[in-house]
Amino acid sequence: MIPLLDWQDFETNRDAFVSAIGAACRGPGFFLLKNPPVPADLRAEVFRQADTFFALPAQEKTKLDIRKTPHYRGWAAQGVESLDDSTAQVDLKESFNIGYDLAAHDPRVLAGEPFRGVNVWPDLPGFRQTMLTYFDAALDLGRQIHRAFAADLGLAEDSFAKAFDEPLAAMRLLHYPPGTGADNEIGAGAHTDYGAITLLMTDGEPGLQVKPRGGDWQDVPHVDGAYIVNIGDCLMRWTNDIYMSTPHRVLPPKRQRRSVAFFVEANPDTIIQALPGTGAAKYPPIRAADYLQSRLDATYAPKGAT
Repeated sequence: MIPLLDWQDFETNRDAFVSAIGAACRGPGFFLLKNPPVPADLRAEVFRQADTFFALPAQEKTKLDIRKTPHYRGWAAQGVESLDDSTAQVDLKESFNIGYDLAAHDPRVLAGEPFRGVNVWPDLPGFRQTMLTYFDAALDLGRQIHRAFAADLGLAEDSFAKAFDEPLAAMRLLHYPPGTGADNEIGAGAHTDYGAITLLMTDGEPGLQVKPRGGDWQDVPHVDGAYIVNIGDCLMRWTNDIYMSTPHRVLPPKRQRRSVAFFVEANPDTIIQALPGTGAAKYPPIRAADYLQSRLDATYAPKGAT
């Protein structure tokens, strides 16, 4: 159900790759991408550094609590987030968020622009540099994938370039403790992602499931070294529902589960509206930052709040 694509084909067999990625985006909204141009040793170091952070005492991680900043940077403890706003479930995962890195004296930071804050960092050797190096590599891959999208949609390959030069992209380290077997327990509730695409790498521990429209929940396969890539709601809206954003969830794992999600988001002021050639617009235009804020407000709202 979820196709396996080879990134090398984008250079050596471009037409076939573009056709395959277009079919995946119109169908399941998920695909696996092997041979990505992100070094394997860098990806391994990200996991190692994440393990070190999540092993810190809670009192150390609390210093970086995500609720202390208006820019969604830092640590979210178990139970802080709820991705499925249709149930009373809260997610049992913990996470650490890293955004587009800006200096404290950057004019956008000083002006208090939404999502334009400084990152917060634990005092761990190599952590900051590893994460920023990976952030840049993953963002570059996300931009290149959008070249394939543009070709599939009949647009110039660089059509998305200006929309992702200073994006709302975010990197999220995730740690899922083993499930306890309690009723109504969930690792991450059923949801669709908010942005353009998500690049996910996992440690191979099962738990991630996808629910194709009109179908039942299915396990997402693991392929060593391959990214799991999925379409987000913003890109679905942008393509006027040509590409599909598909619900997914994470079940409580039998053993500890770790993953790293990279959310490729457009620049804050990018107007998300039906792309040329996609037909009569199904949605009104909206700034990328405004759309993202509306989705995050629901994620972090206390259960029962309106």
